[in-house]
Amino acid sequence: MQVCLASTSPARLMLLRQAGIEPETSAPDVDEEAVVAQTEAREGRALPPAEHVLLLARRKAEDVALRLADERAGFDGIVIGGDSMFELDGVVYGKPHTAEAATERWRGMRGRTGVLHSGHSVFRVAPGTEPVEAFAVAEASVTFASDVDDAEIAAYVATGEPLHVAGAFTVDSLGGAFIERVDGDPSTVVGMSLSTIRRLVRDLGVAWTDLWNAPSATT
Repeated sequence: MQVCLASTSPARLMLLRQAGIEPETSAPDVDEEAVVAQTEAREGRALPPAEHVLLLARRKAEDVALRLADERAGFDGIVIGGDSMFELDGVVYGKPHTAEAATERWRGMRGRTGVLHSGHSVFRVAPGTEPVEAFAVAEASVTFASDVDDAEIAAYVATGEPLHVAGAFTVDSLGGAFIERVDGDPSTVVGMSLSTIRRLVRDLGVAWTDLWNAPSATT
C-alpha cells in the first residue's frame, strides 16, 4: 500500500516515519490565504479555527490526490493532508516568521493554556476509481510553564525553531522543556494526530498496519 504525504512539513514526515511509514511527499499547489478568503466571502463569516484547518487540510490533500490519480495511473494507496493552528484566548496564531513576533508570543503564552487545532484529510486513491475522502479535526490543549524567563525565551527564539511552526512552539524538540502538560493526542501538537489518521484510514477500508513499510516496521 503506497502512502503520499501532501505536505513538505518535516514534523509530519517524522511522525509517519516514527509510526513505521516511509511516505513519498508531494507539495500541494494551494493558495491557502486565497482559499480561506474566498470561503469566508462566500459564506459571509469568519471561519472558526476547526473549520479553517479542516478546509485547508482537505484542499491540500485533494490537490495531491487528484494529481496522482491523473498523472500516475498505477498509484494504489492513500494521500494524507493536514493543517494546524494555535488558539489562545480566542485569538488564532499561525507561524510567527520573525524573532520579534515569536518573542512577543512566548511572553504572552507562559503560564497559560491554549488549544492546537489540527485538520486531517485522507484520500483513498486506486486505479480506475475516483478518489474517496475521509476527514476529521483533532484538538489538544497545551499548558506552558509559568517560570519561563526572558533569557530562556531569547535563547529559544535565537535557535530559529519557533519561527516556522504554528503557535511558535514544538513539543517534540527544543520547545518541549517549556511545556508542562498536553491534554489530548500528543502527536496532534507535533503536526497531526496519528490516532485520527489511523481512524480515517480504517474508515476508507485500509488496515493501518498495511501502511507499515519502513525497514524497522517490516523486519
